[in-house]
Amino acid sequence: MNVSHVLLYRYTIPLTEPVSVKGHRLRQREGIVLALKSREGDVTAYGEIAPLPGLHRETLSAAEAQLFDLLSRHEYTFSGPLPEGLFPSVRTGIEIALLNYQAAVSGNPPSIFPETEALEYLPLNALLFGDPDSIVQKAEKLFELGYRVFKLKVASGNTINALESIGILHRRFGGQIELRLDANQSFSFDEALAFARRIPEDSVSYIEEPLQDASGIGEFHARTAIKSALDETLWQRPELLYSIPSEALRALVLKPNRLGGISASLDLVRHAEKNGLQAVFSSAFESGISLCVYAWLAASSSRTPVACGLDTFRYLEHDLLESPFGSDSSMIDTRKTYLNGQRINRRALKLASIWTL
Repeated sequence: MNVSHVLLYRYTIPLTEPVSVKGHRLRQREGIVLALKSREGDVTAYGEIAPLPGLHRETLSAAEAQLFDLLSRHEYTFSGPLPEGLFPSVRTGIEIALLNYQAAVSGNPPSIFPETEALEYLPLNALLFGDPDSIVQKAEKLFELGYRVFKLKVASGNTINALESIGILHRRFGGQIELRLDANQSFSFDEALAFARRIPEDSVSYIEEPLQDASGIGEFHARTAIKSALDETLWQRPELLYSIPSEALRALVLKPNRLGGISASLDLVRHAEKNGLQAVFSSAFESGISLCVYAWLAASSSRTPVACGLDTFRYLEHDLLESPFGSDSSMIDTRKTYLNGQRINRRALKLASIWTL
């Protein structure tokens, strides 16, 4: 690598509507954009560092301080293995920037798994939350755009609305859609059982993190026949991935900037493939800089299309890209999208510092 300068930018993007994450009600998304520049000045590649309040342990200020410390010590020159102990969001941002830098030098999108040709188009799932009326209205609009996979947020304190929404969606669309639920570890075992028994038969594909204690997922499946997906458990209690029966699971939901980067995520892709599980790449309301890379990772690591959780772009008022991440339909053109991911709208950024290596 011939990186000579690192530029750090800050950004703030308003959300189109408030988003709640583990008790944090968010109205805007903030983050750092990391730019790696070649000595000759002909290559600039970008990564994003954006811990999400309520999801990450590190704050944006802590991530920025760690990045400053890394750069000021001049011990890492953006070649070779990354230092140990980096926050997940920091490691992810650096790995994305390095991946993009290598791709820019080669002139081609990165080769993730050489034996797997990247899918030309990648389907997205649509994220739904709110009251039943607004959920159904959103679903009908997105169905018309081509969406066939929907993810509905549910919670132990609001099962009546959730069951009403599930029932309406099932009656309205039936087998035309795949419905995934996300409980965010909100149910006790007994609450989850009671909730599951009121779900119309064959109306949901899986429940993401149904239990406060994920070690009960095997028993939950045995009692309900409903499969689960792991998300938070993958970084909170990773050892459970090897003790929960594979038949109780349908998917692993991969948030690279919480798992700790691209390498960690691809390790889980391999585990999913080996055990017959879906690997569903997902985002933490990041900008198109990250989403374009996640879409390429998803397209490059599976022989069959799996709808990914990158539809969060709809909740950002604007993107950081000249051509914003997204599509008029439910499908992403993966190569075009990846290449667009490095065309940054610098008017949306505020330069914070410049570092010479």
